[in-house]
Amino acid sequence: MIEAAMLWNEPNNLSHWNFEIDPEWSAFAEMAKLASCAIQAENPKLTRVLGGISPIDPDFIRNMKRQCVLSQVDAVAVHGFPLDWNHWTIHEWPDKLDEIRAVTDLPVWVSEVGVSTFGAEEVQDFGLGRTAELLLGRAPRIHWYSLWDLPRAWPATTRHREAEGSSYYRHFYMGLLREDGCPKPALRRFTNYTPEMGICQWFHFQDHRLDKSVEWLKKLGVTRLRTGLSWADSFRPDAEAWFDRQMSAIEDFDTTITFCFTPEHCGVLPNHTSPPKEPERFADFCARMVRRYAS
Repeated sequence: MIEAAMLWNEPNNLSHWNFEIDPEWSAFAEMAKLASCAIQAENPKLTRVLGGISPIDPDFIRNMKRQCVLSQVDAVAVHGFPLDWNHWTIHEWPDKLDEIRAVTDLPVWVSEVGVSTFGAEEVQDFGLGRTAELLLGRAPRIHWYSLWDLPRAWPATTRHREAEGSSYYRHFYMGLLREDGCPKPALRRFTNYTPEMGICQWFHFQDHRLDKSVEWLKKLGVTRLRTGLSWADSFRPDAEAWFDRQMSAIEDFDTTITFCFTPEHCGVLPNHTSPPKEPERFADFCARMVRRYAS
């Protein structure tokens, strides 16, 4: 079942929202408020979560509070990858949560936390154990990112690509499973932390890993899943059939469904990071998905 709807993914990250053309996030705030109201109208019991922020920035949360976004959601979320991308150490996780709690009374979820095996698989094994020690019991939802490595033939969803250097390629090594399905050492450790720790696994359009993912999630004892429904994908041929298949496959999990990604023809700019020309169209998409899968 869907337990929560998340509004966008990393809205304060240029890879997911073009704040160069929306520098005060006013367009984002308007879109998020419209979408939140639309979701509540369809299902007032559904938890509404502000898209997980990366970097963890209390000023962004203050901005959302000033623009009345926080009064329209039930929780906020953060993402953290201190062993790969962030400029702080893994041991600072409790402090990072406290920074956000200092500026809002809303619950603070950790909707993505992970460690890549780009340098060594042993680093992920250590990082998982230390993350669990630092976060379990400190946040109402914790989603490990992710179950699978990203297939090397696919692009990482980012604007920067090879210009990022090793930072780009770390995207491909975040899974507990390698691309070929072989377990990494951290997979065995992960079962020590379920069901309290969930998993964030994005499914691409017509993702061939869907059924195998469900098998692995159940084998690992996962009950809480975070994934997404792409507004951009909704305009593909047979999108509705794919969405139905995805949502049917994961119906046994307590799922946080993330709504994000602007269709090219709906954006101020023709890419998935763009503010939409008509924010009510994103709200309509969210309402339609809640009506279909979480009414």
